[in-house]
Amino acid sequence: MRHDIAKELVSLCARNKDGSFATQADRVKILHAAARTLQKAGFQNLAASSLKPKHVETLLNQWKADGLATGTIKNRMAAIRWWAEKVGKQNCVPRTNDQAGIERRSYVATVSKAQVLDADKLEKIGHERLKVSMELQQAFGLRREEALKFQPSMATKASPESIALKASWCKGGRARTVPITTDYQREVLARAQKLAGSGSMIPPDKSYKAWLSTYKEATRTAGARRLHGLRHGYAQARFEALARFKSPAAGGPTRDQLTPEQRQVDHSVRLQISAELGHRREEITAVYLGR
Repeated sequence: MRHDIAKELVSLCARNKDGSFATQADRVKILHAAARTLQKAGFQNLAASSLKPKHVETLLNQWKADGLATGTIKNRMAAIRWWAEKVGKQNCVPRTNDQAGIERRSYVATVSKAQVLDADKLEKIGHERLKVSMELQQAFGLRREEALKFQPSMATKASPESIALKASWCKGGRARTVPITTDYQREVLARAQKLAGSGSMIPPDKSYKAWLSTYKEATRTAGARRLHGLRHGYAQARFEALARFKSPAAGGPTRDQLTPEQRQVDHSVRLQISAELGHRREEITAVYLGR
């Protein structure tokens, strides 16, 4: 029987819904494209369970030949490792990116990507729930999916001093809390609560997928793009509030210019901000804050 590896991998993804909606959607796209790449390379009758090191090597060589960015290749390798794990072929995939010959990615920001919401562009957004979701992104450094799925009544139930983000809202299924420290955060939460009631920022008659499409179209039409920069803005403002000096990306001193005492503060603050943004590593803060 001839196998259609692309369909088989899509089916594998459908049976194993690990991670957030965005993570699942990206995984399907990556694995479908990988299957087609392998077919074009001559592996015409490959089954998902027949994964071998030569298949992984073929994909890596093609991605490098295509000139893909290091970060893109690493994201694709994560999907391949997921595939290998699901079919019991973990040993077919290099366990680390170094072993796979993937160069280290530079995470240090050389220019600030911080962004604040433009009042004029925000006014062009025709849906009040979308406006407040965008403000949640700015006020708490939330990812887009987190802001759309946000349930204010549930998020503030445990403590008035922080919001609690459920694992199902977050990238990688990592639940976290973000402190409430400013009047602006409280104002945004109040507006979100008024709109959502006991539900989420997604209207009751809409699915997440449909509301995400509405978000994308509304922000595109309003010219409010690249809103991931709101997370950068949150991180930089939070760093200055905690450290009492600006981050390098915001024009503050670099690590080499800090005193020993300031370096300790710098490291501690970065760990806290990493946790608030939903990351596990201090190193990733260099993307938002510089080094």
